[in-house]
Amino acid sequence: MAVPTYTISGFLGSGKTTVLLKMIEECEKNHRRLGVILNELGDVNIEKPLFKEQNVKELLNGCICCTIKEDLKSTLDEFIKEMHSNKLDLLFIEGTGVSNPLEVKRVLEDPIYAAHFDLISMISLIDSSTFLEYQSIFSSTADMRKLLEEQITSADIILLNKQDLAKEKVLNKSIKKIRGLVGESVPIFQTSHGNVPLSELFKRRNGHLPNSIHSDIREETNHSHHHHHHHSGLHAVKIDPGPTIKKHDLENWLSHLPKAVLRGKGVINLEGSEGLYSFQLASNTLIFEKIPHPAGMRPAIILIGDQLKETELLNSFNRLVKA
Repeated sequence: MAVPTYTISGFLGSGKTTVLLKMIEECEKNHRRLGVILNELGDVNIEKPLFKEQNVKELLNGCICCTIKEDLKSTLDEFIKEMHSNKLDLLFIEGTGVSNPLEVKRVLEDPIYAAHFDLISMISLIDSSTFLEYQSIFSSTADMRKLLEEQITSADIILLNKQDLAKEKVLNKSIKKIRGLVGESVPIFQTSHGNVPLSELFKRRNGHLPNSIHSDIREETNHSHHHHHHHSGLHAVKIDPGPTIKKHDLENWLSHLPKAVLRGKGVINLEGSEGLYSFQLASNTLIFEKIPHPAGMRPAIILIGDQLKETELLNSFNRLVKA
């Protein structure tokens, strides 16, 4: 019997990992055995320690939909081998914030893998506080706008997340824009912190999208994306933060990063505090959290953005934080 499989996509900082963790928690309550594939652009995954109890496989240093597509196939092959001795009840695949989920779907629908993995739903998240800005020709590139469109039009269910950070007028304009892309058949849930009835996330939705607009866009994307990837300028920069950091200095540096930086996250050792902390920078919001079980984690800072100038970022960090 094929393993029920879910993909979770969404642009940088939209809340994918938060939703994935909620789904995993629900599965564990019901004693379901899980497999998780996590994809990162850089060579380290800051969030991996959040998945200590699961069978997690990482795809690093590239995007699951292009440069490491073969790695995805190899990882699926590993799960298939493991199924002979360890039963797998569900599989989750979380792409990078710049991946096109349709390419993952193409792999899963290959007869070789369709016999083992049953794609139930493609879940896509949208950050309602930045969506319209990223859709504007004045504040984003054509590639970025196309990438967002691909993530939306591939979805079986859409979570318009972080509504607590957006005004009602912005939310209404966002919904109108999204409806223009996917039609009426794809459900859109307005959420904060990824809170949505879990039953909606686990429903079988793939293959039940009759809307012609949705189908036409998917078909067009299938033919065009194979030859051109819409995130060629987006990449990750890793910074070694050193043994300790003053929180104020880090906050000051992060608040003055260039607009080209679209997402930041890291694991750090704050001066004057015990243990390690994580930070998340998204939607112009910075959040610090103490890591309860930091065993095996090492300090690292990851910045993701468009055409990032690595040397300048390193120099500014050394000047403002390490000094």
